Amino acid sequence: MEMFATFWALVPPIVAIVLALITKEVYSSLFIGIVVGGFFYAGNFEGTLNHIYHDGFLAVLSDGYNVGILIFLVILGAMVCLMNRAGGSAAFGRFAATHIKSRVGAQLATIALGVLIFIDDYFNCLTVGSVMRPVTDQHKVSRAKLAYLIDATAAPVCIIAPISSWAAAVSGFVEGEDGFSLFISAIPYNFYALFTILMMVVLVAMKVDFGPMKKYELNAMNGDLFTDQDEMKEESTYVNPKGKVIDLIIPIAILIVCCVIGMIYTGGFFSGESFVASFSNCDASVGLAIGSLVALLVTIIIYLIRRVLTFSDCMECIPAGFKAMVPAILILTFAWTLKAMTDSLGAKEFVAAAMEQNAGALMNFLPAIIFLVGCFLAFSTGTSWGTFGILIPIVVAVFANSNHELMIISISACMAGAVCGDHCSPISDTTIMASAGAQCKHVNHVSTQLPYALLVAAVSFVTYIVAGFVQNAWITLPIGAVLLILVLFVIKNLSDKKTAEA
Repeated sequence: MEMFATFWALVPPIVAIVLALITKEVYSSLFIGIVVGGFFYAGNFEGTLNHIYHDGFLAVLSDGYNVGILIFLVILGAMVCLMNRAGGSAAFGRFAATHIKSRVGAQLATIALGVLIFIDDYFNCLTVGSVMRPVTDQHKVSRAKLAYLIDATAAPVCIIAPISSWAAAVSGFVEGEDGFSLFISAIPYNFYALFTILMMVVLVAMKVDFGPMKKYELNAMNGDLFTDQDEMKEESTYVNPKGKVIDLIIPIAILIVCCVIGMIYTGGFFSGESFVASFSNCDASVGLAIGSLVALLVTIIIYLIRRVLTFSDCMECIPAGFKAMVPAILILTFAWTLKAMTDSLGAKEFVAAAMEQNAGALMNFLPAIIFLVGCFLAFSTGTSWGTFGILIPIVVAVFANSNHELMIISISACMAGAVCGDHCSPISDTTIMASAGAQCKHVNHVSTQLPYALLVAAVSFVTYIVAGFVQNAWITLPIGAVLLILVLFVIKNLSDKKTAEA
């Protein structure tokens, strides 16, 4: 096949992303990208249909890992519906109203919760969304801003948390080295993740917004949380009078505990493995599915014992939760299928060959270059883990038996670039989950967070250039942090000046 392992392998996701941003239609854009990929692979009508069906939709929906994630999504949807029906979410909103007094407080609480739930990005997105949505709504924070805060505390937090499914994935891609030790050493150099967290706090504390987000936030302060009138407003008129804060806190706590136990169970913790080792070896998909299923059953039992819901109410919440997650499931299925088309065209091989050919030259600039390649690849394919799998083995091979510190910086640059591209990409599963968690229109979430992510990416790129020469995290990290804060101060001053003139 002439197009295999050439730039053409990256054209289908690029087509899908560009169409999604232009037309604001995610489903049709993803499907067109899938069709383009299938046609590039087969070259004729019959072959295209067969490839899309057998190697695309059928393959991704029969993949055990993907099915586990879909089950986890559906169960989480059911649990959110249960907590709402039981009155737990409304009770927490009333409780928060007496403790969280401002928009700044609501946003900082969202960031804090996102940082605390560092185990898995899927789990983070949907849990933080369901807990904080009533609080941010009450303080007139736009759904677009909530989706950004959720997304920015999902992958960026998981990629610097040693006990997470992401740490396990990265450690698994490092061959011939102690993957877990390398991951720990790489944390101070993970500039994109660290600067994203810093930027969120500074944005909220300074009360500055820019780009499309500014319009959404101004409208939210005037009572319009959505701005886009086409958005579905899932407002429920019924509030369960029996509901208490514990009807939200206890299910969430049970969910966290059960999911952690489920993940370490799949990693062999109960067969004698250590806690860290079992996390490194865990199957996040199976662990989250099993953990959430147990949590769902326990939650139903608790609600029945407390008599806040009847058995019929509980059973009604299961299909209702499934229905709420259908948009996310559809987009995920299309995104996975598009990735399958890209893989069949040899995207991994193309990027690997390009990296190996150019690795020897400009050695000190290599971390910055790897960061850009990671951004582009993750943005195009919508997967961070796939990007790790492609780039990290190349980086280890390039720096084997040479500059160990530069290898750590470059591995960090690969992880940071992958998270950045994943954060920006409309076809990323984490981005899709963040939209679902905030119940924000997906295209609106992508367009409003893109300027924020690109600003952090630009500062990170400059910092990686410095790091390639200095090779000391404790010098380069403060330089990048100061640069980011200075840029935000300039943006705030320009924004205030523009508002005053208007």
